[in-house]
Amino acid sequence: MTTVAILGAGRVAQALAGRLLEARVVVRLGARDPIAAGRTLPAELTGVPVVPPPEATAGAEIVLLAVPAGAAVAAARAAGDLTGKVLVDCTNPLRWDEGPVWAPPREGSVAQALAQALPAVAVVKGFNYFGAEIQRDPRLAHGPADAFFAGDDGDAKALVLDLATRMGFRAHDAGPLRNAALLESLAVLWIHLASVGGVGRSFAFRLEARA
Repeated sequence: MTTVAILGAGRVAQALAGRLLEARVVVRLGARDPIAAGRTLPAELTGVPVVPPPEATAGAEIVLLAVPAGAAVAAARAAGDLTGKVLVDCTNPLRWDEGPVWAPPREGSVAQALAQALPAVAVVKGFNYFGAEIQRDPRLAHGPADAFFAGDDGDAKALVLDLATRMGFRAHDAGPLRNAALLESLAVLWIHLASVGGVGRSFAFRLEARA
């Protein structure tokens, strides 16, 4: 059975954890203060272990990074030995100026910064360009939300694509890790539409062919 560790215990981490539980995946949350983080969990996550990050990632095949983008590299480095695991970067480097503004690191994206900092770890970008509402429940009016994933390691990406499909998304290969920047930009568009654009948060992107 697949075991997934989630680094973080905030709204995004909780939404992904709930979805993973419904997909019958073993989930552990990694937090710097497990006791405080455990107090914030909703009833549906009762029983999900909240432990220090190295304990959460030990034995996990996939690690989802759901912390603020500025803390991503430090959080991954503090999560124990991730060699041989797949690290999925769910973060977005943003600032606010009458709307969301993409603010990537010098490496080009948070995912690329992670790959540079952790060369022995397979990094995949995804689950980042829609809100917690969609992460928790990807069902839309005409089918599931699309989930795009970028990464340079084909086997790692295939593992994440399979996981996303099991979670109820319609998963797509978005190409190499350099395309992580595109997924971060897509997040800017989603946040803009959801906030200052007035669309609200109950939507996601889908690829639709002509009838």
